[in-house]
Amino acid sequence: MKIYTKTGDLGETGLIGGKRVPKYHPRIKACGDLDELNSALGWTLGAIKSEAKLAALISPLERIQNRLFELGAVVASEKEKEEIHLEGAVFELEKDIDEMTESLETLKNFILPGGSEIASRLFLSRAICRRAERSLCEIEEQNPSIRSAVVCLNRLSDYLFTAARWANKVLKEPETIWKGVK
Repeated sequence: MKIYTKTGDLGETGLIGGKRVPKYHPRIKACGDLDELNSALGWTLGAIKSEAKLAALISPLERIQNRLFELGAVVASEKEKEEIHLEGAVFELEKDIDEMTESLETLKNFILPGGSEIASRLFLSRAICRRAERSLCEIEEQNPSIRSAVVCLNRLSDYLFTAARWANKVLKEPETIWKGVK
């Protein structure tokens, strides 16, 4: 099977089910954002696998990648009312956030993204996650059945923020406090 089909050469692509839509369609935009997030997480995992101290992040991030792939398939489906149930995923993310937060100092200031390379990748993944969430919010207006996906991405951005802070702590990288412009 060839990787190229030439069916998108005129600016359209197919939803799962066969319906053709413009490549700027909100569903395609959301799929692209989810794909970019998944790619950023894969890039992050590549670095984490070389850092034994952060091995606890591998399984949750791999689980998240699989869920994002499944979510992308639902978003790319022409079935407007396909239900998405991600309450269990939200619970898992909250549990993971709470566990990492136990070892972190309480936030008293805004912090700037950065620190270790891995934390920086997690912060970047968080920013991409927020964009994907906004894309899903646009689709949700027409398809309220994806509400749990919006909630899940909101929680995922919290997870990625916390994971970045946790990675910096484990790697003994200080957080940079936002001080504003003087």
